[in-house]
Amino acid sequence: MVVVMQERATEAQVDSVISRLIELGMDVHRSSGATRTVLGVVGAGKVDKEMIEILDGVHEVLRISEPYKRASRSYRPENTIVQIDDVRIGGDEVIVMAGPCSAETEEQCLAAAAAVKHAGAKIFRGGAFKPRSSPYSFQGHGEKGLQMLRTAADAHNLKLVSEVMDVSQIELIAKYCDIFQVGARNMQNYTLLRELGYAKKPVLLKRGLMATIEEWLLSAEYILAGGNNDVILCERGIRTFETATRNTFDISAIPVVKKLSHLPVIADPSHGAGRRDMVAQLARAAVAAGADGLIIEVHNDPDKAWSDGAQSMFPAQFDRLMAELRIIAPAIGRSICLESVARRGWAR
Repeated sequence: MVVVMQERATEAQVDSVISRLIELGMDVHRSSGATRTVLGVVGAGKVDKEMIEILDGVHEVLRISEPYKRASRSYRPENTIVQIDDVRIGGDEVIVMAGPCSAETEEQCLAAAAAVKHAGAKIFRGGAFKPRSSPYSFQGHGEKGLQMLRTAADAHNLKLVSEVMDVSQIELIAKYCDIFQVGARNMQNYTLLRELGYAKKPVLLKRGLMATIEEWLLSAEYILAGGNNDVILCERGIRTFETATRNTFDISAIPVVKKLSHLPVIADPSHGAGRRDMVAQLARAAVAAGADGLIIEVHNDPDKAWSDGAQSMFPAQFDRLMAELRIIAPAIGRSICLESVARRGWAR
């Protein structure tokens, strides 16, 4: 359930309510909004809500029917904004993350970072540990790859997101990355999710290949339950009976999740279709549907990419997409990075 405190509730009253809830055997998580303090309570099934409503400073008590408590918008009505220095994911600006599927060489990382920065991306994406369907495919360079990605990101003042596949990798990846990415195959790796709940960095959680929205939000709940409130959800397409595309991009999931949860939602149109010629269309649709950001694969020479070249954009294609998004975003009350626009001559 959710305990909503009165607007003028004192700290002493809030602390007293929390103490009483803990005495009753409940797990309490505090969230302070713009005007009220909200207490998310887990384990309150047998407690009369009237017992809590009469406590000093309490405005109302609400039962949450959803199995995900902390991820629910009932628990936190305001949108969560994940902030990394001056980058705010979930605010008015649509944040774009872009880069290669995997770190291959230093030259490739630097070239890709330069290209996405020039177009207006604020976060560099790239893999150092790659979950591949075949054990014979390129699996990533490990720490060497992380070093290459970090160097390229720093050279162009970009934040860095990279995938973590196992609990044993968390400490290493934390040394280099600003955001942990949990891939679709690990969405229900609950041991990993629990450990990321104790991490001090944001987590980008991709939807599983055949996961329902409820299952996706329950996975986010594992991270939130550990105390890490900086969770970013990512719609990346699901596996269906359709074979024309690699996955079926569930555009409807974006407004559905925005209604159910306070967490920011971004979209991955690269995996959504698995085809370079469809990425721009899906990206435009995702922003129009309300996505808080995009994560897009961009390679300086995708035809020679070591992995996922078919779905990676050429820099010129990405540049053009960013120009198109700058037209779409304002139409729905959002903005997108304007850096370098005037220099390219697109600002009129």
